[in-house]
Amino acid sequence: MSALLVLKYNPSKDDPSLVLYGNIDIRQVDCAFKVPGRLKSVFVEEGDLIRSGDLLAALDPVNFEEDLEIALADYKQAQTAMMQADAQYERRRQASTVAVSVEEIEDAYFEKLSLEAAHQAAKARVAVAMTALDDTQLFAPTSGTLITRIKEPGSILTIGQPAVTISIDDPVWVRAYIDEPDLGKIYPGMPAEIMIDTPGSKRYIGKIGFISPVAEFTPKTVETTRLRTDLVYRLRIIVTNSDRYLRQGMPVTVRLLNHSSGRSDE
Repeated sequence: MSALLVLKYNPSKDDPSLVLYGNIDIRQVDCAFKVPGRLKSVFVEEGDLIRSGDLLAALDPVNFEEDLEIALADYKQAQTAMMQADAQYERRRQASTVAVSVEEIEDAYFEKLSLEAAHQAAKARVAVAMTALDDTQLFAPTSGTLITRIKEPGSILTIGQPAVTISIDDPVWVRAYIDEPDLGKIYPGMPAEIMIDTPGSKRYIGKIGFISPVAEFTPKTVETTRLRTDLVYRLRIIVTNSDRYLRQGMPVTVRLLNHSSGRSDE
């Protein structure tokens, strides 16, 4: 979900910039295991700063370790059977045609091929079991802030059921909507200034990263009666010097700079 920005002209005649009021985009990732199981540990707390690759949680690995042991045992058994079949085929192939018939040689050859295939299948099952065991550990797919511990140790989780949620804080995006007549005044890469409501806070720098090619009606969360029925275009402003004071969903004021110069020549 994203709170929305309302376009408004700056009343100063000396400043041709466009001013927008609204909120920072809410961007989150629900982190889930690829395998089912009982949640054994959660290693993070709400509010923790997370780096990509950090260990977040782990399932009880006992069942997966047992599956791997069984797969390894089957693999060794298949390997032994394959080696025996290969040796038998070589013996029959090298024996005289008086002692061994052509049919027996062919039978040994096809038995050798069959057990080689069984060996490859057993090897693949070992790889699957190892991957499943590795997947009992949940690593952060991105950096951000942990905002929710959805499940606690002891919970039984299915595949894809979220365990924790991370709020993505880099890059910070601001969503805006602009009237069609003003499209010619903005362009991708256009600089912007972002301000928060806290008195004395610093001003953040950003740029337009995306302008939608599709028109839509002004979202109903916009309260201005005139703008509610107008067609607008969505744009995204990327903050380039964000810090911990910019939080998702918070209201901001955005001023697009030098829009009177028109589009970039690039």
